[in-house]
Amino acid sequence: MTAAPSGSRVSRLPSAWHLVLLPLALVMAAPLLWMFVTSVSTREETQRFPPSLPSSLQWSNYSTVWEQQPFGQWLANSAVVSVVCVAGNLVFCSLAGYAFARIRFRGSRVIFIVFLATQMIPKQVTLIPFYLLMAQFGWVDSHLSLIVPAMLVNPFAVFLMRQFVLSLPKELEEAALVDGAGRWRTFWSIILPNLKPGLGALSIIVALDVWNSFLFPLVLLNSPDLFTVPLLLSSFRGQFGSINYGLVMAASALATIPMLIAFVIGQRRILNSMAASGLGGR
Repeated sequence: MTAAPSGSRVSRLPSAWHLVLLPLALVMAAPLLWMFVTSVSTREETQRFPPSLPSSLQWSNYSTVWEQQPFGQWLANSAVVSVVCVAGNLVFCSLAGYAFARIRFRGSRVIFIVFLATQMIPKQVTLIPFYLLMAQFGWVDSHLSLIVPAMLVNPFAVFLMRQFVLSLPKELEEAALVDGAGRWRTFWSIILPNLKPGLGALSIIVALDVWNSFLFPLVLLNSPDLFTVPLLLSSFRGQFGSINYGLVMAASALATIPMLIAFVIGQRRILNSMAASGLGGR
């Protein structure tokens, strides 16, 4: 007889939390919603105070944006850089994560801590040395300066893969070792298939980070043919003496849609992988 009230109270908890979280979600989504509203407004309507909804939807803003700039080419540039960076991170960071999690060698813990500590250094601090290094390689004004460092130096991705490997039972590797499998065979046949949830989450995180990167492409790229989407938004905004916010927001909406779709598809995988890897407070 005492279990029913407690059970009913527990069943009401999600509804109570939803009453709190729903307004917070609307507040968080308000800038995104207003961006789409502004993208279909005229210039005069975007300058009204107080702001108001558009009297008619100006879908022509999107076609104007597409014609004003080589939007398709710059979207393709961002897509290529993002895809290659994601593929490189999945390969190299999973290998590094497995090595730090399972292979014990002298100084491995110290090396991992030092490698992870570089995540705490602001990117602005390393901007000038990084530019000089890319100039020595001859990669300035090339997508290689964006792709290669993002593939090989990603402390968070290595940490995520290491945590995920640590969550896997060692008995799997021991069984493979008994069957005569070496390190490489164990990794490709046993470890990598079990890392799929973590790899899926990592691909979304890296894609979002690379797609939204602005500072390093701004410094390293000079040719408009190589520009990525964030640089497109910046240059588009600078073309107008009096800014047409309808066009700027239309360009921002077009740039946001691909990553918004990717995040909506992969958000559950991200949360599940964080919980499985121990980053969710295990």
